[in-house]
Amino acid sequence: MEKKIKKIVLAYSGGLDTSVIIPWLKEHYEGCEVIAVAADVGQGAELEGLEQKAVNTGASKLYIEDLTDEFIDEYIFPTLKAGAKYEGTYLLGTSCARPVIAKRLVEIAKAEGADAIAHGATGKGNDQVRFELAVKAFAPNMKIIAPWREWDIKSRDDEIDYAVKKNIPISVTRETSYSMDRNIWHLSHEGLDLEDPANEPKYDQILKLCVPFEKAPDSATYVTIGFDKGIPVSLNGVDMSGKDIITALNKIGGENAIGILDIVENRLVGMKSRGVYETPAGTILYRAHEALETLTLDRDTLHTKQMLSGKFADLVYNGQWYTPLREALSAFVDETQKTVSGSVKLKLYKGNIIISSIKSDYSLYDEEIVTFGEDAVYDQKDAEGFITLYGLPIKVGAMMKEKNNNK
Repeated sequence: MEKKIKKIVLAYSGGLDTSVIIPWLKEHYEGCEVIAVAADVGQGAELEGLEQKAVNTGASKLYIEDLTDEFIDEYIFPTLKAGAKYEGTYLLGTSCARPVIAKRLVEIAKAEGADAIAHGATGKGNDQVRFELAVKAFAPNMKIIAPWREWDIKSRDDEIDYAVKKNIPISVTRETSYSMDRNIWHLSHEGLDLEDPANEPKYDQILKLCVPFEKAPDSATYVTIGFDKGIPVSLNGVDMSGKDIITALNKIGGENAIGILDIVENRLVGMKSRGVYETPAGTILYRAHEALETLTLDRDTLHTKQMLSGKFADLVYNGQWYTPLREALSAFVDETQKTVSGSVKLKLYKGNIIISSIKSDYSLYDEEIVTFGEDAVYDQKDAEGFITLYGLPIKVGAMMKEKNNNK
């Protein structure tokens, strides 16, 4: 017989999903206490008024946990250093946030003596996997409740109907509210007209961090980013925390329409989904980091790292942060970053990022060797022997074919 659920810790955002989940949990698990946990990962004003809202809808209390610095230092920057982009484009803003949130959920659930952890991720999405794999990593025997996989509510409209019936205050409407996820690294938009990839996004209505391309300034903006072992440490010559750098670049990048991405991606659960992402600071930092690596990493290391970055991105996207493979890949990445220090100057113009300057004390670029002018370092005659040996397998293969064709 299953143990009676007396206390549930809920990952709470105050949005439509989690607002209706609290009363549903109290109805479905009669007599249970619901403790709401709101993770502050840099979403700003969305946290205002949450405590009263959570309690008014049935929660016994609300934890608001500031995880922003941990999110940046332990999840965002390791992913940045890896150069990880899911399917070559998505900078993993939502994906990176879920492990740190779930880890804190487990810590609070254990401290509160909770019987279960609940989340508002749908049965169609990736977040259910990310939350639950992280919970299993820290509390393998903890019961997980995912209402979207249990209740009779089948759609966003059904949720709104339930909220109206229960007098739950909500800020969304059926016609105009996209499904959004926001943190300090990005803002995602899904739903409504975006569900049809044939529709051009209504950027004037959607964008919140960035201006549309057409409204970006007609003059360029320059920024200089300093790195120490692959980690951003300064902006325009001023040492800053990761949080302050990202906050500043979100503003600068947003004003220049940097980081707007419209993609169709392959979800882990098997379907394709379409979304619009805003990641101004992230897009700038990735480009700067990539540029610095071209100067400081040798060819084989750079090419191997580029090959493994896709696997790293898959692990993050698929909720496998707390796995031996991700940890091993991070150890490899950290080793490669020992010389990725220096500064990169970028020119921002109407959604474009142009490399202006790259400097590093660890630069492997040697002007004396690469010059088209006269030099005393590189003997061009040496290339003849190199090509002879390098091309020997091709020559032998061609000779074999020629021999057999003459028979």
